[in-house]
Amino acid sequence: YIHSEKDILKLVTTLMVNTQGEGKGGDQFWEKAEKLLYTALIAYIHYIAPVEEQNFGTLITFLNAMEVREDDETFQNPIDQMFEALEKKEPNHFAVRQYRLYKLAAGKTAKSILISCGARLAPFDIAELREITRYDELELDTLGDRKTALFLIMSDTDSTFNFLISMIYSQLFNLLCEKADDVYHGRLPVHVRCLIDECANIGQIPNLEKLVATIRSREISACLVLQAQSQLKAIYKDNADTIIGNMDTRIFLGGSEPTTLKELSAALGKETIDMFNTGVSKGSQESHSVNYQRTGHELASVDELAVLDGGKCILQLRGVRPFLSDKYDLTKHPNFQYTADCDEKNRFDIEKFLDHRLKLRAKDEFDVIDADG
Repeated sequence: YIHSEKDILKLVTTLMVNTQGEGKGGDQFWEKAEKLLYTALIAYIHYIAPVEEQNFGTLITFLNAMEVREDDETFQNPIDQMFEALEKKEPNHFAVRQYRLYKLAAGKTAKSILISCGARLAPFDIAELREITRYDELELDTLGDRKTALFLIMSDTDSTFNFLISMIYSQLFNLLCEKADDVYHGRLPVHVRCLIDECANIGQIPNLEKLVATIRSREISACLVLQAQSQLKAIYKDNADTIIGNMDTRIFLGGSEPTTLKELSAALGKETIDMFNTGVSKGSQESHSVNYQRTGHELASVDELAVLDGGKCILQLRGVRPFLSDKYDLTKHPNFQYTADCDEKNRFDIEKFLDHRLKLRAKDEFDVIDADG
């Protein structure tokens, strides 16, 4: 999905944001140096390498071939020689300019940069991941052309490969927005709805706070599903409020996280209630007093939201006052009969579907075709 130099920079940014691990990060120098090297190598692969080699496996091969000798500054590894040959042909090539900046680091510094790159891209060296990223079968840029269902299934307990999902979403949004503008005059012919379940467990989608504000006009929408609102703030920090503010609809299905409950209670607002107080004083003469007053009361307090009925939900729709509603009974859906919850025979076996190996049986007949050269 890389078509220009800016697409390379977007890919590198997405890759680095989602593979930085836990913590605040280290010195910015190392990250910037890594970024230069990734940009140079990916640009070389995109512009020079054959189509079948334009994948992350080739990027790992390049990094593995980049030997650095601290005691010999003149030593050239195979990658240095490749870029030197390219520089002779095209001195101002984008990949050459980026690699030239990286080569300003020498000896021990360059070795440290390579170690950081190797550690960051270690998951791509796994055989299964090499196979997944070897070629494209998702066709992300065609999702808005016709009705399509794309499932991105990832472990919700192991975060090792979360960056893959984030990279897919990042490229998906960019591709579809560009196609909507350049091909369909601003709006895709088929609405693309992204149901992002466990949004907090797939890594960070770069510039999501800007994307959710702009993709709606292109017939693209994103539904973020979270266990608690604080999860969004943990990943997107100050931009979390911007993301929430760009959502037309918010549905609260229940929960007990204090921050979520407090903000929801405040968003629901207050209602006016009448207070009626009576008093009786007894003494030598008995007296009575009656007091009427109006005051504000939370429409739903924090403790009321915490014990919300499991069959209820609260819907906040733009332009409409929030309201309490019953959750939909899935068993009443006309297509419920086709689900595994209704009949176990309907369960989809992904492993069986992906197993394309031909299983021979004794009575099977085949036509053998000689396809020799």
